[in-house]
Amino acid sequence: MIEMHDVWKVYPNGIEALRGVNITIDTGEFVYVVGPSGAGKSSFIKLMYREEKPTSGVVLINGVNVKRVRDWKIPHLRRKIGVVFQDYKLLPHMSAYDNVAFALEAVEVPTKQIQPRVEEALELVGLSDRMKALPSQLSGGEQQRVSIARAIVNNPGFIIADEPTGNLDPENSWDIMYLLEEINMRGTTVVMATHNKEIVNTMRQRVIAIEQGIVVRDEIGGEYGYED
Repeated sequence: MIEMHDVWKVYPNGIEALRGVNITIDTGEFVYVVGPSGAGKSSFIKLMYREEKPTSGVVLINGVNVKRVRDWKIPHLRRKIGVVFQDYKLLPHMSAYDNVAFALEAVEVPTKQIQPRVEEALELVGLSDRMKALPSQLSGGEQQRVSIARAIVNNPGFIIADEPTGNLDPENSWDIMYLLEEINMRGTTVVMATHNKEIVNTMRQRVIAIEQGIVVRDEIGGEYGYED
């Protein structure tokens, strides 16, 4: 599903964020991306949904070379990708329902399909009773649930989560992780960048560790491997 072949990412200021990365992530995997701050995790994640393009090398998503995707086709590529951010990125003037519906409207899903799909997504994340609430009326954990509902409403093949528990307390963090685990068990691939040592060490999934732009460890059932 996701392949990187000798991928380098060098920014205009000369910083080498990724250096010669070779990775394959298969359908249905749950993968943690870990490493010190500034190691290249965010660049690694952003390449997967074409927020950034590799300087050299090849990034394939379902066999599609993302570097060759024209800008106007990026929304079509992202229909198959759900993205969850640390800061939720909800539209503040829209209700939970409308934030999720907007993801469908943006890719021109037929109107008659929107309501049942939005309601199903919000039910899955446990927010059926909070559909009309604005982000300001929701807790941090609830806002992240809306973000996840928005990410899954298009039935994506995989979800990319960039520090999804970074702004949450431990209880809400675990709630979000159990939700992502449930989504993964339904067949969706999950790739998650995190600094949360306890979650990684407890859930024991595949761990890809990046240091100074290089993949230094890739192991099934791995540990976090860094001090807090």
